Parts: sequence; C-alpha cells; structure tokens
Amino acid sequence: MKQSQYFLKTSKTFSEEDSIISARLLKRAGFIQESVAGRYYFLPIGHKVQQKIMKIVKEEMDGVGAQEMISPILHPVELWKETNRTSTTGFELMKVRDRRGSEFALGGTAEEMFVDLVRKLEISYKDLPFHLYQFSPKFRDELRARGGLLRVREFIMKDGYSFHRDENDFSSTYEEMKRVYSRIFARMGLHTAIVEADNGYIGGEYCHEFIVEADSGESRYFTSNDGTYAAHEDVAVFKRNPANADSEMLPFEIISQPEWVKTMDDNVKHYQKEKNHFLKNVVYKNRVTNEIIIAVVTGDLEVNQTKLEHALSMVGQLIPAEDTDLESIGTKHGYVHCWGHAGARYIGDVVLSSARNLIGGQKEDTTDSINVNYGRDFSCEALYDIAVAKEGDISVSSGSPLSLRKGIEVGNTFQLGYHYTNLMKGAVYRDEDGSEKPYYMGCYGIGIGRTMAAIVEKYHDEKGIVWPISVAPFLVHELIIGSQTEDLKKVANSLYTTLNTKGIEVLFDDRDGMSAGAKFADADLIGIPYRVVVSEKTMNQGKIEVKKRADNSVTFMTVEEFITLIKTN
Repeated sequence: MKQSQYFLKTSKTFSEEDSIISARLLKRAGFIQESVAGRYYFLPIGHKVQQKIMKIVKEEMDGVGAQEMISPILHPVELWKETNRTSTTGFELMKVRDRRGSEFALGGTAEEMFVDLVRKLEISYKDLPFHLYQFSPKFRDELRARGGLLRVREFIMKDGYSFHRDENDFSSTYEEMKRVYSRIFARMGLHTAIVEADNGYIGGEYCHEFIVEADSGESRYFTSNDGTYAAHEDVAVFKRNPANADSEMLPFEIISQPEWVKTMDDNVKHYQKEKNHFLKNVVYKNRVTNEIIIAVVTGDLEVNQTKLEHALSMVGQLIPAEDTDLESIGTKHGYVHCWGHAGARYIGDVVLSSARNLIGGQKEDTTDSINVNYGRDFSCEALYDIAVAKEGDISVSSGSPLSLRKGIEVGNTFQLGYHYTNLMKGAVYRDEDGSEKPYYMGCYGIGIGRTMAAIVEKYHDEKGIVWPISVAPFLVHELIIGSQTEDLKKVANSLYTTLNTKGIEVLFDDRDGMSAGAKFADADLIGIPYRVVVSEKTMNQGKIEVKKRADNSVTFMTVEEFITLIKTN
C-alpha cells in the first residue's frame, strides 16, 4: 500500500485524558479514532491489526475442532428473562424495540443465544461434544468507559461455547482451551498468567482469566511467591490473622470511650492494639430487594463485595448503603452495631470464629464494648470468606506469601455446567437410553481490541509502537528519502513491486514534500517491524538501508539479502 493513497493520518499531539499509553499511541499513529465515549473507529491500519489477531485466534480454534459461525446481534429479551439476567448482569443491557414492539437486547454476551440455537435442534449423545465460536460485536453500557480500548462500550469479542454430555467430558475440553489460549497469546508476544477468577453474571462454578501483567491494567490479582497459586482479588483465599486466638474468653463489658474515638485509626491510637483486635461493619443494600446487609469483619480486613454477593446469591445486586438506608435500621455512619439492628441481615467473615476478646460492636458516643466473642455475645446469619486479600497475606494452599499484581484481562474461560440448561426449558439432548438430559457447557472469550491494546502496552518505546511481527499491520515500511528524481522513484517502485510479488506486506511512504525527519518519526510511531530506506546514497551503492524497529542498528544490504532475511525470520 502506498502511503500517499492510504487513509492514514498521524498526529504529534494527544489529549491529556489519554493517560493510558496504548490509547495515546494508537490514536496518534492513526490506528483508532474515538467516535463517542467508549466507541471507536478502527481505521484501515488498525483494522489490519485486528484481522491479524483474529487470524491467530481462528487458526488455533479451528485447530482443535471448534467451528466458527455467527449469531444475531439483537437478542430477544425473553431469552435473558429466562435466565434472570435482565437484572443480574454486571452491566446495563442496551435495549431497542422493533416496529412490531418486540424488545431486544444488544448482545453483551451470547450464552442465551447459543443455548437457544442448540435447543431448536434435535441433539443426541452422538452429536456431543461440539464447540461453536464467533467473532461478534458486543455492546455493554459501561458506567465509566476509559483507558482507550481497555474499557469500552462496543467491541469485538471472540466468544465460544462448548456442549458436553457431562462434567468428565467437559473437563478435558476446558483444560485443552487453557492450553490453546496460552498458545494464542504467546503467538502475539504476550505472556499471560492463568488466574482463578469470578464467574460474575456469566454463571457457573469456576472460571479463569488470562492476564497480561501491566501497570495500566484494571485487573488486580495475587500470585504466591512459590508460583503455585494465582487468583483475582475477587476470589483470592488467604489465611486469617485472628487476634487472641489461643486466649480464654473474658467477660463481656460495656466501657467508657472518649468521644473522639470514631475511626479504626482512632481505635488503634486509643487502645494501642493492632487493627485485627477490633470489629468493623460495612453496610450494603440490595438494589433489587432493598434488603440491608451488614458485613462484619475485623479491623485489619476489607470486605470483598464480590465474595459477599456470591455468598448471598446476589451477584451484581449489592450497592453501598447510603444515609437513608442506615436511618431505616435506626443508625448512622460510625455507629453501626455488630448485632441488634432490626430488619438487617448480618453476614460475618470466617475470622470471627477463631478471634477472641474483640473490641467494638456496640459503638455509642462515649461507650463501646470489649471482650466481644462470636457465638457467645453475638452471631450472624452465617460466616463466609468475605474478605479481600492483601500483599503479604499467606496462601492457604501452600503457605507462601501472596504478591499483588496488576494486569490486563485479555481472555477468560468459564465452566457453565448446567447453569443455562437448567434455566432454559428444552435445553436437552437425548441420551443413549432414550432419556432427555441437560447438556453441560463451557464458555471461552477473547477481547480482540483489548488484546490489541495489551500488545501496545507491552511493546512500545518513547518513539511509538513496536509491533511483534505476528500482528504487525505490515512487515516492511519502505521510505523514499530526499529529492524524488525519476531514477530514485524507479528504484523505490521496483523495490515495492518486488516485495509485494514475494508476498511481503509493505507500506510504502512515497509522500512527496515530506522531510526525512517527519517520515522517520511517522515510521517509529506506527511501529512496523522493518524500516527500509531508499535514497540517492543507497541507490548509488546498489543497496537498501534496513533497520529493525525493535533495535537501533542500521544495515546496508541488497534487496536479495533483505528478502532472505525476511523469509528466514
């Protein structure tokens, strides 16, 4: 492609809002352009990168027998009502009505659609297992679109769904897909951590995220220092540090307490004890039922809302309580009790069962309680693991310390089990004995745009993007430098034709009137793996100037030598 004819506009400037380097570079280099918040045009050069990513995904998926198809973007809302996901999704469904008044959701994810497809067919045990996938636009009305392609409202996802007779059949496919996904990302130059994660509104019992470590990422996850454990903060388990665990229970007392003692730090200062000696409450409201939930932990812990939602089967339904919510149970911020608020549900963390002689729980202006013990002085509806892990906590499985990391989630795998087939009537296959049984499912997703952003986050320098060869929009960026005489043009065009004939993708910067500095700057910004310069100097030598974008070394070689270099790399 000749650059003078290519719809490619680079820019020297960027918006201060583009704090994420991938957003800044992809915009400046002409790969993407924002339409409105969270929605992007993929310009010709950006679309080429997307296609390269999708090609790798397709090759690997087809290689294990998955079959590509496409489903409608508009989903009948009735399907989402069958699974009760109109109110439990982690994002707001975007809905439209057609001229007949029928309501549709713009597809945010497609589990219901694929189950609906399969249940329309006569499936027998002989047909199982099978694996269907698609590359499809997705729409999610994210509250805060940000980070360029990292959190958007419209994007292309590769989503796939496998159907099985039972868990044994599924488990081999699930493990195979983890290996396939690792290969996919490795081919793009991305090392991914496979991290235990939360199924959220997707459903099922377990899932894994594929995360590229990056400071710009929104995913926070823990890895054990011995390398045996990796889990997203939403599900990470860890050993508690209960206060006074080996002590005898002391008598419960209400004692005087200075009025200035209001916060956890005030408690530490006044009582001269570490935070794990104190009780703490965090209050939520179920936005669907208006129930008030009081989560009880010790002062060294923070409540993990995701764990709490799963414990109560309220995924996506809890929000922080406001003043009016606290007033409804007769209290206010700073004065929430660990027991006794009529109308509230109390849920505690597992640490309460082993901690002894805690302080707090009945805070008033000038008094509080001490030697508070769970089971004797108060109790909750239930105790669960509802706390967030933190740096340095100890892994339950190995006893190794946990390290907190940040990264970009580029893919995920979900065990769905019977979640959808139990909720959607007729989602069954006919077994060998003639009986009807629900099929067992898995789900597998890759965000194409987010993967593209993750590659740029990893592969860039102060001058611009440095694309890995496997996903680069072109392999060679040819530049004609200096006064464009007829002889020089002839040599440059001959090189361009030769490379194209050899099947080598070339972006030829044939723009006249551009300085060498401007062309070099654009080439560095765009980040194509090989830069080839044709000039009077190289023409007189009968050679071309070759530079790899990933390093600073410049080499002069013949066209034949360059083609050999390309073909062997």
